Amino acid sequence: MSVVENVGLEHAELLRFITAGSVDDGKSTLIGRLLHDSKSIFEDQLNAIAKTSNKRGMEKVDLSLLTDGLQAEREQGITIDVAYRYFTTPKRKFIIADTPGHEQYTRNMVTGASTANLAIILIDARKGVLTQSRRHAYLASLVGIPHLVVAINKMDLVGYSEDVFNQIRTEFSAFLQGLGSRSVEYIPMSALVGDMVVERGDNLGWYSGQPLLDYLETIDIKQDVNTHDFRFPVQWVSRPQTEAMHDFRGYMGRIESGSVHVGDTVTVLPSGLTSRVKEILFYNGTLETAFAPQSVTLTIEDHLDISRGDMLVNGGEPPRVTREFDAMLCWLSEQSFDPGRKYIVKHTTHMIKGLIARIDYRVDINTMNHEVVDALTMNDIARIGIKVQQPLVIDAYTQNRGTGCFILIDEVSNNTVAAGMIC
Repeated sequence: MSVVENVGLEHAELLRFITAGSVDDGKSTLIGRLLHDSKSIFEDQLNAIAKTSNKRGMEKVDLSLLTDGLQAEREQGITIDVAYRYFTTPKRKFIIADTPGHEQYTRNMVTGASTANLAIILIDARKGVLTQSRRHAYLASLVGIPHLVVAINKMDLVGYSEDVFNQIRTEFSAFLQGLGSRSVEYIPMSALVGDMVVERGDNLGWYSGQPLLDYLETIDIKQDVNTHDFRFPVQWVSRPQTEAMHDFRGYMGRIESGSVHVGDTVTVLPSGLTSRVKEILFYNGTLETAFAPQSVTLTIEDHLDISRGDMLVNGGEPPRVTREFDAMLCWLSEQSFDPGRKYIVKHTTHMIKGLIARIDYRVDINTMNHEVVDALTMNDIARIGIKVQQPLVIDAYTQNRGTGCFILIDEVSNNTVAAGMIC
C-alpha cells in the first residue's frame, strides 16, 4: 500500500452496522462472507476454520466460524454475546456488531445497536417474515438506527425466486410503515454461495440493485449526526498549575452534535449564562471550527462558574432543562426493578441521583402490545417516567442520540441496570 493510499484509508469514513435475525438465518455466515470476499481475513485464520470445517465433515469452509468466537456459542450453534469485527475497503472503514437472535438476549442487541448507523435484518427466504424479524426491526427503530437493510437470505434454497422476494418485501414493508424507518433497502442474497454479498453472482439477474458491500460503501451517513444543534457536555475543567498558565481555564469534552466556531456565542446550561468562544484547542494545535464527534478544549471570554456535567449549547433547537422526563427503558440487570432502590442517572458527563417515578407500560416485543406492569425484569422494554434531584440538560433521543440517552446505575452495587432513550 502506498503512502497516499494509507493516508486516505486513515481518514476514511467509518460505518457502524449490526446484523440481526432469527436463529439460523445466516448472520454469522453473512459476516464471514463479507470478511472473506473483501479479503479482510488472514490466511492462517482461513486455514484454521477450514480445518475445523473439515473435522465436522463439511464440504465447504464454514465462514460462520469467523464470528462465532465463544466456545458456548459454538457448542449451541447460536450467537449469545455481541461479537464485534472490524474491516476496511478502499472506500470505507466498518465495525460490525453481530447481535444475538434470541429474545432472552434483547439487552445484548440493544447494547450493540446503540451506536450503529445501519442495521441488517436477515430473513430466511424459506421461512419468510417471522416474529423475531419484526422484533429486531422494532428494536432497531427504538434505538434510533437511521438506515435499514432487509437481507432476504438463502435465496439459493428457493430457486432464486423473484416472487418469493417480492412477497417478503411487500409483507415486511407494511410492518415497517408503522416504525418510521428513514431509509430501507431490500437485497436478495445467498451468504453461503456469495450471491449479492460482495459480488453480484450469476443467479439474481432479475435484481437491479447493488450488492450488499457496494451499498454499505456508498450509503450517505453524513446526516446521521445532528449537525444543527451544538451540544458540548463539559467533562473536565483544565486548570494547569504552572506559572505560565496560571490564568488558563479550559473546558474539555467531546462535541456530541453540531459545530462551534471561534467567536460564537454559547449558552451554559443549566445556569443560562452566556459568553463567547475565545479559543478551540485540539490535540495538535488550535482550530477555527470544531464539530461532532471531536474531543476539544474550549476557552471562553468570561470567567463563569462552569463544572463537569454542565453543557455549552448554541444554535438550532434549544435543549430542555428539567428534573422530570419520560423515556423508553431497556432493563439490563438480572435483578428486577425495585421501587425502593436508589439509582444514579448517568447522562452525558453528568451523574445524579434519580428514581423511576412510574411505569406507563411494558412493550411485548413479539406482538408490540402495551402491557400494564408494576415491575421490570431483565430484557424488558418499557415507557417510564424519571425524576432526578437536579436539572438535566436533555434532548429527545430521536433528535439527538448523544444527549437523548442515559443509563441507570445501582447506587449500592454500582452495576449498570438499565439504558434509556428520552422521549
